Amino acid sequence: MVLTGGPGGGKTTAADLYLRELGDEAIVVPESATLLFAGGFPRLAQEHAQRSLQQAIFHVQRNLEDVQRTRFPDRVVICDRGTLDGAAFWPDGQAEFLAVNGTDLATELVRYDAVLFFETGAIGGLSIEGGNRYRHESLAEAVELDRRLRRLWQQHPHFFLIPHQQSFLAKITAGLAILRSVMGTHGDRGR
Repeated sequence: MVLTGGPGGGKTTAADLYLRELGDEAIVVPESATLLFAGGFPRLAQEHAQRSLQQAIFHVQRNLEDVQRTRFPDRVVICDRGTLDGAAFWPDGQAEFLAVNGTDLATELVRYDAVLFFETGAIGGLSIEGGNRYRHESLAEAVELDRRLRRLWQQHPHFFLIPHQQSFLAKITAGLAILRSVMGTHGDRGR
C-alpha cells in the first residue's frame, strides 16, 4: 500500500504510527527522497537536476519496495510515497517521466493494492514544516503538488482520499481505519 499526497499531509507520521499499531503485521518502506537528501544528493532547481533526482528517487523507491516485499512476504508493506510520485515533480510531465523510467501507468498502479492519499495541510493554510529539514515548498507549491499527485493516483481502483482536517489526530485515525479495512479486503494479497 502506498501513502501519498502533497507535502505536509502527514504521510510519514502516519506510516510511523501505523507501524506501531500494526507491529509485526507491517513493514514501512521509507520515503526515498528523504533518504537521498540525507545521504547528500543535491536538491537543485535546474530542470536537468530535477530529472536526475526524480530518476534516482524512482529507482531507489522501486528497489526498496522489492527488497522489503521479499524480506517480509507475510507482512503488509506500507510505502511512504510510491513510484508514481516523481511524475508530479517531473519538469516535462507524466508521459515523459514514465518513458524515461521504462515503465507505464498501469505497471506502476498495479504495484500497490491500495492508495491512501493524505491531502496536504496547506489546503487549510496550515504550516507544512513538520520537522522535515528537506522540505522547502511554500504553501502554494504544496497545494499544487497535492493537486498533481491526486490526479495521478486517483486513477488507482482502490484510491482513498484522507482529506485535510483541523485535527491531525482525527485525520490519522481516519487513515488507520481505511488501512485496516483495506487489509481485511485484500487479505494476503496486501502482504
